[in-house]
Amino acid sequence: MAKPKNNAKKLSYISVPSQIISSLSSSSLQSLLLSPKKSSKNRLYSFFTTYRSPRFWFFTLFLFGLFGMMKLGFNVDPLVPFPSSYPCFTGQSPVLSSDRSSKLRTTIASSGENGGKMEALTDLSLPRVSKSNGYSEDEQKSEFWKQPDGLGYKPCLSFSREYKKTSGGIVKNRRKYLMVVVSGGMNQQRNQIVDAVVIARILGAALVVPVLQVNVIWGDESEFSDIFDLEHFKKVLADDVRIVSSLPSTHIMTRPVEEKRTPLHASPNWIRSRYLKRINREGVLLLRGLDSRLSNDLPSDLQKLRCKVAFHALRFAPPILELGNKLADRMRSKGPYLALHLRMEKDVWVRTGCLPGLSHEYDEMISNERKQRPELLTARSNMTYHDRKLAGLCPLNALEVTRLLKALGAPKNARIYWAGGQPLGGKEALDPLFREFPDLYNKEDLALPGELEPFANRASFMAAIDYIVSEKSDVFMPSHGGNMGHALQGQRAYAGHKKYITPNKRQMLPHFLNSSLPEAEFNSIIKSLHRESLGQPELRIGKAGRDVTKYPIPECMCNNSRGHS
Repeated sequence: MAKPKNNAKKLSYISVPSQIISSLSSSSLQSLLLSPKKSSKNRLYSFFTTYRSPRFWFFTLFLFGLFGMMKLGFNVDPLVPFPSSYPCFTGQSPVLSSDRSSKLRTTIASSGENGGKMEALTDLSLPRVSKSNGYSEDEQKSEFWKQPDGLGYKPCLSFSREYKKTSGGIVKNRRKYLMVVVSGGMNQQRNQIVDAVVIARILGAALVVPVLQVNVIWGDESEFSDIFDLEHFKKVLADDVRIVSSLPSTHIMTRPVEEKRTPLHASPNWIRSRYLKRINREGVLLLRGLDSRLSNDLPSDLQKLRCKVAFHALRFAPPILELGNKLADRMRSKGPYLALHLRMEKDVWVRTGCLPGLSHEYDEMISNERKQRPELLTARSNMTYHDRKLAGLCPLNALEVTRLLKALGAPKNARIYWAGGQPLGGKEALDPLFREFPDLYNKEDLALPGELEPFANRASFMAAIDYIVSEKSDVFMPSHGGNMGHALQGQRAYAGHKKYITPNKRQMLPHFLNSSLPEAEFNSIIKSLHRESLGQPELRIGKAGRDVTKYPIPECMCNNSRGHS
């Protein structure tokens, strides 16, 4: 049955903004929207007629205009990331008052962490952000952030067949137990824990979780499980050394044989000859003061075990790790950052025999305390302060750190995290750094209200947080040697040779004292002196007595696929 023809006119509707409609006359709208149905015979003729009609061109321009308005109204580019991992976070250089004791802060609502309010430094301008990685274009061009060539070195901890064969008997042993008491600051304790595991392996004994000696300076009573992830520690070392939380009931009444006279850099043979018979006889051996007691030159398998403990087993406890990662994320939220370990505390100046150079009063204070307590001086007591300085034995002060960073090309807008204790003279001692690099923060600046309260008066916790934020930085530089700097040098090498600047103090300080040297020439000299001191791969066997946890090549890293575990 044929469909009936419907000759009635059909209306076509186009949805347009009211502003456009009001700008057109009613006749124009009528002519645009009403069109009679045309027969197929006249279709070609109608096309040419329409093509030549001004109304056709007006309608075409109208559609293009409408599309352009919609494009402008909804211009969202999904490829452009937020300049920060916290979209509501704004940060700015610290604005210091005349007494440098306060910073301008503002509390802003944030949908970020904890759903609460985030306290942040006010920022009125953000750098231009590249679509590639969230870093500003100026930052990406800066050579300062360029990483050293790692030459393809990667971690490789392939233990020998003999080591694996003897592991079964060692981890099953239930007769011998080694107890250790480690002392010093957190990083010093880390080193001793590493050596304690290796000594337990040498003796074929189980290791009781190390006891952290109460620090008489800071009064920190933290236990191993407060600082480190104990279960992770046990799990990672399960095939190497058995770790127990306490002595078993069969040994609880045993009086441990205590040894306090372990010499420096003892070899595995010395340890076996000295302790093996005693621990076999008594069942329990107690060692104290393991700092630098174990030789740095060990068989390859024991060197690998050192790396396994330092870089894999010793992971910080979850609460510390969580907060440290948060602070690192806040530093990185606006681009790459530099971490400085500033050794400017009062006790550092006293122990090193150096002067802070802040003022005559501070220099006299340090000199008097050193005279009253000469035992605090670490070494070379016959050297004058000037001789120590030129020998590279003194920490860099804030002015020297600033000049070094500028000479090495650090951009003025570089974000800098400074780790360490309160400097002598307070934050005023950091004025030279603040003036040249205003984006300078420490953990107190980055933490939200209440975040650091659980760790108050716990020096080991604070040192661990500094360690985490520093390890995750793009560039790290210590102002002086020390356990944290050494640990991070090895950690960053093991992580792929992340940039680590070692100040060449002995060679650069004479140029610092030459006031007639033009700035451009000074910068060129300083860059040349540090060309090979930026964290490039360096063999441990290049010099005798090097610690494998500081120089993990070649025992713990290799650059061929056959050596990878």
